[in-house]
Amino acid sequence: MKHLPDIYPKLLERIKTAIQTERSRAIQQLTRSLIIVYWDIGKLTVQSLENSEWGKGVVEQLSKDLQKEFPGKTGFSARNLRSMRQFYETYKDNANVKQLVSRIPWGHHILIMQRTESMAEKEYYLRASADMR
Repeated sequence: MKHLPDIYPKLLERIKTAIQTERSRAIQQLTRSLIIVYWDIGKLTVQSLENSEWGKGVVEQLSKDLQKEFPGKTGFSARNLRSMRQFYETYKDNANVKQLVSRIPWGHHILIMQRTESMAEKEYYLRASADMR
């Protein structure tokens, strides 16, 4: 191998940093997009089934149909669909948190919804999670 110029280590480091920065940015954008889709799914199911009973059969069928339509994609289990509905219903009327929700990964939302009771407590953990990112 030929002798590398003295600037090579800095060049390599800058390129690695650029790649890592862009990967991180892409993951954050993907997280935002996924949360927006989950919000929309929750909203659509709430609005569509407002005047009917939200039965286990509807959730199960919707889950099966979505998994069939999008093979290999995760996130469409009946449990997750119920969580999407709860997610939308929990935050739809709270303007303070609506902008925060897309900045936090889905798993964090599940934990916050499961382990907190008051909206003030939820908002605190949403803000704390968003500030860490």
